Amino acid sequence: MDQIFIEGLQVYGYHGVYEQEKNDGQMFLVDCVIETSFAEAVHSDDLSNTVDYGNVCLFIKKYFTEKSYDLLETAAHELATALMYAFPGIQALQLKITKPNAPIPMEFSGVGVMVKKAWHQVAISFGSNMEPRETFLTDAMEQIMAHPDVRRMVVSDYIETKPYGYLDQDDFLNGAAIFETLMSPQQLLTFLQELEQNAGRKREIHWGPRTLDLDILLYDDLRMNTKELIIPHLDMCNRLFVLEPLVQIAPGMVHPVCQRTIYDLYMRLQEQMPVATESFADQEL
Repeated sequence: MDQIFIEGLQVYGYHGVYEQEKNDGQMFLVDCVIETSFAEAVHSDDLSNTVDYGNVCLFIKKYFTEKSYDLLETAAHELATALMYAFPGIQALQLKITKPNAPIPMEFSGVGVMVKKAWHQVAISFGSNMEPRETFLTDAMEQIMAHPDVRRMVVSDYIETKPYGYLDQDDFLNGAAIFETLMSPQQLLTFLQELEQNAGRKREIHWGPRTLDLDILLYDDLRMNTKELIIPHLDMCNRLFVLEPLVQIAPGMVHPVCQRTIYDLYMRLQEQMPVATESFADQEL
């Protein structure tokens, strides 16, 4: 990833806990490293195909002067987020804010904070087998797409699958989606669980009927294993109902553990399936 950097940008702001800081303000120094791609700009030699660091500087100055926060941590977080929204070409950034004249009774060159933000590539699976199945799925996809920390979402077709494990229930509609998000894995998990709860999901029977099931499959090349969340999804490579819709929208996405593309995983699983066997859905991820 290519980088654009801004060093020592002087901006006046009214951030601080003390009344004098709020009323009189003080000078801050802003350093910013932006990760983006120069590919289109290099080819076209056109400013519109890159992140205009002049406009970034003007944006920082305006935002930092007009807003007021007690904590520099909050100011940095909010400014970084605003930059990610305002400049779509920014894939990731590191923002450092220095307070050279902080009210500290000793000599120092500066104190401050540093934050990092990035758009993360995510793949999720979803399913429902309680009517109206399609409405539950479509409503969930629209709510995810509308979230301010989500962009560039692509949703697969819905596929119908037979229940697995607990067979005395209706068939499922399943699908997959990929998107970029500013949310952390835990924040994303909380958001998806809220959507499930709002759809009336009840966890009464293992592998049982559900109005809405949303599961995180991949998050960049992250590997994590906590009580609440395992990424990559523990058994996604063995689930045809996961790989079939996912290969439709992200065949080249690579599984970070087995180091195979989704297309390769799908084809290998297809080869292992008996010819007469239909796609099945062990829905409880």
